Amino acid sequence: MSEQTRGSRRRRRRGAKVLGASAAVVAVGAAAAAAFGLTAGGSTPAATASDLPPATAQVTRQTLNDTETVDGSLGYGPTTGLAGRANGTVTSVPTVGQVVKRGGSLYAVDRSPVVLMYGSVPAYRSLGIGSEGADVAQLEKNLSALGYDGFTVDDTYSSSTASAVREWQEDLGVTETGRVELGQVVFASGAVRVDSVTATLGQPLNPGGEVLKYTGTARVVTLRLSVADQRLARKGTKVQVKLPSGDTVAGTVQRVYTVVEEASNPMEDAQTKIEALVSLAASTSLKDLDVAAVSVVFTAAQHKDVLTVPIAALVALAEGGYGVEVIDGSSSHYVAVETGLFANGRVEITGAGVAEGATVGMPS
Repeated sequence: MSEQTRGSRRRRRRGAKVLGASAAVVAVGAAAAAAFGLTAGGSTPAATASDLPPATAQVTRQTLNDTETVDGSLGYGPTTGLAGRANGTVTSVPTVGQVVKRGGSLYAVDRSPVVLMYGSVPAYRSLGIGSEGADVAQLEKNLSALGYDGFTVDDTYSSSTASAVREWQEDLGVTETGRVELGQVVFASGAVRVDSVTATLGQPLNPGGEVLKYTGTARVVTLRLSVADQRLARKGTKVQVKLPSGDTVAGTVQRVYTVVEEASNPMEDAQTKIEALVSLAASTSLKDLDVAAVSVVFTAAQHKDVLTVPIAALVALAEGGYGVEVIDGSSSHYVAVETGLFANGRVEITGAGVAEGATVGMPS
């Protein structure tokens, strides 16, 4: 603070400058208020009309939100690479942006479609009569959901299961073996959206060769935080997402995980970051908006129904703590207060003699 500013503020409060138990007061800004211990101070004699502050503000009762804004990207979330599991020639590939649902073809090898089914267990073996396990139950649930019946949905691949598989294979237009060979089915958690296609028509495909990358079908926001800010993003946290149009859409943090961000400069070290996925509420504002840079607003703290004043209304009391200058007609007096949450240019206060609607002094 400059000597000129200090002098100006001393002149505005010269009526309060006394010795002994009384307090000398100076206006404080947000940085100073946050830096000092927040304890109650003393009181001072009333100021005369000539010593009243040049500006005033009202004590208001409100909900005070401490918010933090983080940059994010609107899209369809992380991509998953899909590798081929069988030898052959690629005879069909999807288009970028195409959505494939249960029973749909992701691509084809030697004119045999590779079919999407839903489940958490990845395909890792061929299945036939006598096979048992969670992957069998998963396959049977999908066959049942696609309308095939005549078998019991359990973890055993029976002859009845084989009959249903032959019907399914007939509908696909492939050889009716009653077995599901490794590479004929891909399991994912739900419908997928093709993000990119690596393979080309006519390309020889060997097991392990990437064919495409896919994402989920729901638009989500991906954002990264420093480890120090991971308190903000916890699963279930409610946020507000600001779109390029200026519209705001409600969101919820669905996943939080750690990633390593490689350094762009070889002289720097890689950094550990917290990545979060935010799901979005249905909104017409999202129509035709697939990819965009957005802002995610987190509410770090919220205090409801509290008394607040502008941070600049705080004064530091000589005997310690903070107060406000309460204006009463043509005179004023200082009231000690305790501070709570600082947010959006205001501060929560409590103290005897401070009430909603009271007028307090402000610097010019």
